[in-house]
Amino acid sequence: ATPAPRPVTAADHGPVDVTKYVCVRDIQTLDAWIAKAHAAGVIAFDTETDSLSSANAGLCGVSLAVAPGEACYIPVGHEHEGGLAFDAPADLTQITHDEVIARLKPLLEDPSVLKVAQNAKYDIAVLSRQGINVSPIEDTMLISYVLEAGLHKSHGMDELSKRWLDHEPIPFKQVAGTGKAQKSFKHVQLEPATCYAAEDADVTLRLYLLLRPRLNSEGLLTVYETLERPMPAVLAQMEIEGIRIDPDQLARLSHDFSVRMTELEAQAYELAGRPFNLGSPKQIGEVLYQEMGLASKKTTATGAQGTDASILEDLAAAGHELPRVLLDWRQLSKLKGTYTDNLAAAISPRTNRVHTSYALGATTTGRLSSSDPNLQNIPVRTEEGRKIRKAFIAEPGHVLISADYSQIELRLLAHVGDIPQLKKAFLEGQDIHAATASEMFGVPIEGMPAETRRRAKAINFGIVYGISAFGLANQLSIPQDEAGAYIKTYFERFPGIRTYMDRTKQGARAQGFVTTIFGRKVNIPAVYSKSQAERAFGDRAAINAPLQGAAADIIRRAMIRMPAALKESGLKARMLLQVHDELVFEAPEAEADALIKVAKRVMEHAAEPVVALSVPLVVDARAAKNWDDAH
Repeated sequence: ATPAPRPVTAADHGPVDVTKYVCVRDIQTLDAWIAKAHAAGVIAFDTETDSLSSANAGLCGVSLAVAPGEACYIPVGHEHEGGLAFDAPADLTQITHDEVIARLKPLLEDPSVLKVAQNAKYDIAVLSRQGINVSPIEDTMLISYVLEAGLHKSHGMDELSKRWLDHEPIPFKQVAGTGKAQKSFKHVQLEPATCYAAEDADVTLRLYLLLRPRLNSEGLLTVYETLERPMPAVLAQMEIEGIRIDPDQLARLSHDFSVRMTELEAQAYELAGRPFNLGSPKQIGEVLYQEMGLASKKTTATGAQGTDASILEDLAAAGHELPRVLLDWRQLSKLKGTYTDNLAAAISPRTNRVHTSYALGATTTGRLSSSDPNLQNIPVRTEEGRKIRKAFIAEPGHVLISADYSQIELRLLAHVGDIPQLKKAFLEGQDIHAATASEMFGVPIEGMPAETRRRAKAINFGIVYGISAFGLANQLSIPQDEAGAYIKTYFERFPGIRTYMDRTKQGARAQGFVTTIFGRKVNIPAVYSKSQAERAFGDRAAINAPLQGAAADIIRRAMIRMPAALKESGLKARMLLQVHDELVFEAPEAEADALIKVAKRVMEHAAEPVVALSVPLVVDARAAKNWDDAH
C-alpha cells in the first residue's frame, strides 16, 4: 500500500524572507510571472488599494505567489505624494493600469488555475470593478474558520501567520505610518510596498498548503465547499449593489430624535433636581446611587453599582422613573448616532447608495455580521427602528422585496429535538405560540387572550437561549416564582426539549464542540472553564448553536442558489441585503410577483437535498416601496 502523504508543516517551506520578492515593472517580467502562475496551477493573490471600502477602493497593485517564498508585486496605481518626488525620479516606473488588467484577467479567470486569497470577498469585489471575475477561488480565512470557529477571536492573516507559521507579517503602519501622518498605500515607495504586498500573497499560500489538507482529514471539506467557499462571490456582488436610502427622511428623523432627546434631558434634570450629563455613566451613578439613594442588586467587576442597560431596566421595573427616562434617551442617542446621522454620511457619492460590508468568519455559529454601516442591528420592534427602515427605498420604477423565514429556529428545534407537539403544530400550520399556550395552560386556541399567547411566545423564544425565571419575570413584568412555574410547566408539557438540552450539553462537555445538521462545527471552549458562570454561558451557547447555526447554514444555502435561480427565471431582480433570517431584493415593479415566487421556492427548499426536515420551512415575502412596508 502507498504510504499516506505526510502533512505539510510550516518548517517545510523555510522562513519567510521579504527581501527575495520581485517588483514587476515591465511587460516581459509580468509575462514571465504569468507563465509561472499557469505552470504552478495553484497561486495566491492579493490586492492593494487606497481605501478599506471595496465599493470605492482604487487599485494600487496586485501581488502573486506561485510557490512558498516565490512572490511578486505588480504596482499599477502608485503616485508621488502631493507632487513630491521620491528619492529617485524613476522610482515610480510602472506598467500602465490597463495593460496589467488586460494581462491578469485571463489568468485570474482561468478555470485551470486555482486562486487562493485571505478574505477573498474584498479582492473579488475590487477586481470585479476592474472587469475581472476571479474564479475558482479558495479562502484561507474561511478554511481556518471552518476548522476552528469558536476557538479564536480572529481568523485574520496576521493572527494565522503567527499561529501556524510562527512569522509576524510586516504591519501596515510600518510602511504607511500611523495617525495623522498615515499615508495612502498609493504613496508608499515601491520597495517597501513590494515587501509588504508580496509577503501577504506568500503567507496566504503557505497557510493554504498547511490548513487545506485538514479539511479532509477532519471531515469538514463538504461544510467548507458548500457553505463557505461560494459565499465571498455572492456577498461581494451584494456589497457592490448596495441599497438606496432617502437622505431627506433621515434628516427629518435626526431632527425629531434631537428634539425628543432635549425633552428627555429636561425631564431627567427635573427628576434629578439638577442638570447632569446623560451620556456619562459616572454622573448617572452619582445621581442615582449617591443623591437619590437607589440601590441596585447588580454591581460591576470593580464592585461599583453599574449603569448599564440591564441594571437601569431592573431599576425602572422597580418603579423608578429616572432610569426609564435614561434608557429612552440612550436608545434615541444610539439610533441618531448609529443610524440617522451615520447612514446619511455612508451614502456613496459614486452610486448614491449605501454599501454595507458583510463579515464572514466573524461569529461562532456561521451568522453573518455587517458593518460600515451595520444594517443588522436596526431595532425591528420599536417605532423608531421602523421609521429608520422606511428610509431604505427602491429606485424609481422598482420595489423592495423582503423575504423572511418564519420562526426558523423554533422549527429547527422541533426537528433537531424531535418534539412531537411542536412538529404537529408546524405541520398543521397552526399559530405556534397559541398552540404552545394551549398545550401549557390548557386554554383552547380559539378566542385565546392575547396576554396568554404573549407569555407562551416569550418562553418559546427564550427557552433555547437558556432564559431563567429571573429573565422571563423581567420580560413579562411578573413575579419570579410565577415565571419559574411557567418554565417548569413548559418542560413538563414538552419533555423532548429538556432531553435535547441535556443531550446537547453533555455532548459539548464530552467533545468541546457541537455540530449543526449540515456538519458545521462550533467549538465551545467555555464548557471547560473553571468559572461556573462561564460554564453556564458555554452550556447556553451549546444548546443554541446547533439551531442558530443551522438557520445560518440554511439562509447561506439559499443565498448561494439565488443568483442562478434569478437568472434561470429571466429576472432582473438583485439580492441586496441579508439580515439574520431575512433577504432583501430590489426588482422592477412588474417582476415583484415572479420574484416572490422564486425567493420563496429557493428559501423554503434550501435545506434539501442534504437534510430532509420533518417540519416545513415557511417564508413570508412582500413587496413595497420601502423596507419597512415590505417587512
